[in-house]
Parts: sequence; structure tokens; C-alpha cells
Amino acid sequence: MTLIPRFVNPAANGHLSKLGNGVVPADGEMPLLLGESPSPDRYGDDEPVTRSRKTDPELGQRVAAFLLAKGVATPQVATGLDENQKRTLIARNFAEIMVALGLDLGDDSLADTPRRVAQMYVDEIFYGLDWRHFPKCTTVENKMGYSSMVMERNINVQSNCEHHFVIIDGRAHVAYIPKQKVLGLSKINRIVEYFAKRPQIQERLTEQIFYALSYILETEDIAVVIQAKHYCVKSRGVADVNSDTVTSKLGGLFLHSTATRSEFMRVVNSVIAP
Repeated sequence: MTLIPRFVNPAANGHLSKLGNGVVPADGEMPLLLGESPSPDRYGDDEPVTRSRKTDPELGQRVAAFLLAKGVATPQVATGLDENQKRTLIARNFAEIMVALGLDLGDDSLADTPRRVAQMYVDEIFYGLDWRHFPKCTTVENKMGYSSMVMERNINVQSNCEHHFVIIDGRAHVAYIPKQKVLGLSKINRIVEYFAKRPQIQERLTEQIFYALSYILETEDIAVVIQAKHYCVKSRGVADVNSDTVTSKLGGLFLHSTATRSEFMRVVNSVIAP
């Protein structure tokens, strides 16, 4: 199959012309396989594969505004695209990358890759870019007056480096001291996951988790530690397979009380990898 790489115009609907074993649309359209429909939604019309998530868009919007005020928001611009349009545009442009690399999109192993990548980006690994997907966070009144540390250890962190779009893989340890509110334990995990599911740097991820919990729980008594391997370090460049990165953000008693900080770090150090 012969393909001609072109600059992608997602709105173009040019006429088709045969070339070799494939079909190349004119006026900026992406190459089609012979006999395939030139529908502009051909990469974006599949039902997305996502886990069921309980969301709270209104809370997500408020948290996003709070992070922006704190200076730790992810750099974003409004696109005006819905999720189907994003899938279509990403798939077409990823197909351009594959063509530029000399890959044959007519091969049955590669033909569906642009659609798969687009779906993965929008529905899975970068869904956290949209505050409408912010997790529902159930809090209850702290009627029992609990005032000691609550900690979730070894929370899975799977994100992507925003510099190279390769994997960040690690664990988070998150603690807080309740005041008026107590948060459902799984909600801490979901908040970590939400902020991890976007292109990230680990420092910002740590801060975003901290400030989101601070906003929801109305307390500064929050502690976040993340230890992770960055595949932009492990699989390219210096290619160091042993090093990892540790970041932390401490507030309130975790920052100002030596006893509280020591208790938290003792628990973290008992589980953190050497």
C-alpha cells in the first residue's frame, strides 16, 4: 500500500483518488484503505471502552478553579471539541505520524492503531483533562471527633510524562487529619487516579492531589508523597533503569508538627521501595 503523508485538515472532505493499493483523499484528508468509507468519523464512532465512573462535574469545576488560583493547574486551552471530535482528530493526526515513520496502514496489524490510540487518549489515559470526569467524593460529618491521621498507602499511580508522553509508574501515599469532614477512603484513590490521567510532571501531580483534598476536606492537614519511575529516564536519554523520583507536599500539622510529620514519614518509609 502506498500512502502520501499530508497536513491534516479535519474538516476537509476531498474527492478520492486511487494510488497503488490504497486510496488517498485530496485536499488534506487522511489516507483510506481501498474500499473503506470516507466518513469523517471513521476513527471516532466506536463506543468508548471505559470503566464506570461516578462523577461530580460541579465539584470538578470548583476544584479546577481552586487549582488555577493556587497556580498548579495543568496548562490547557479550550478547543471547543466534543469527545468524538477529539477522537477523530487525534486518530487522523496519529495516522500521519505512522505514515511519516514509514508504517503501512494497510497492514491488518496497524490499520486500526490510530483509532485505538485516539480512544485510549480520550477515554482512558487522558480522561483527567476534563473536569467533568472529576470523581464523586462522598464526605460525612466527623461525628466521632476523630483527630488522628488517616492514611492510604501504596495507591497506584500511572500517568504520562508531558515532555515525551511516556509512562510514569509509581505509588502515592496520602494522609490527612480530619476536622469537620471525613472522606470515603476509595475517594482518595480516585482523586489520585483522576489527576494522574493527564500529561503530567510529578511535582504538579503532587500539588494537585494536595490542593484538591485540601479544598474538599477544608483543611491544610494534608500530606502527599509520590515515588515513581519515569520512562523518559528509564527507556530513553540517560536510560537509567534504577533511579526513581520522590516528591512530597506537606501542609498544616504535617508541615509544622515534628511529631505528626515523623509519624507520617515513619509509615511511608516502612512501605516505600528502597
